[in-house]
Amino acid sequence: QAAGVDEYAAGLLPGDKVDRVEALLTQKSPKGTLVFVGDGVNDAPVLARADVGVAMGDLGSDAAIEAADVVLMHGRPSRLADGVRVARKTMSIVRQNIVFALGVKAVVLLLGAMGGATMWAAVFADVGVSLLAILNALRALGIKSDR
Repeated sequence: QAAGVDEYAAGLLPGDKVDRVEALLTQKSPKGTLVFVGDGVNDAPVLARADVGVAMGDLGSDAAIEAADVVLMHGRPSRLADGVRVARKTMSIVRQNIVFALGVKAVVLLLGAMGGATMWAAVFADVGVSLLAILNALRALGIKSDR
């Protein structure tokens, strides 16, 4: 209850796990995401079928690790929250870079069409924006885990 889990199923055979995930996939909303966490060879089909499959790297079998979308190397499910936080921050940086690069290139393109852009403006729109985007992306290296 403290974790906000409404229901759970335990002691299922591999086929039962797949059936249960299939039923949950039909029940979820279109914007919802079904996450399955597993560590064994019997979990590989379900890890592949779920929207997001999470395998426990240090505990898991090779088949589970291969089928999963995410592998937690330390085998602690609490690290999944760290991964989500890092992914969101990274996607924020990616969006910033895309908007910045396309925005500068569009401005220089319009200025060029009106005869107001110089060759140096075009060089900045290409090389300069790329360098600034790389520098901005380096911020992702500073994202630290809470643990």
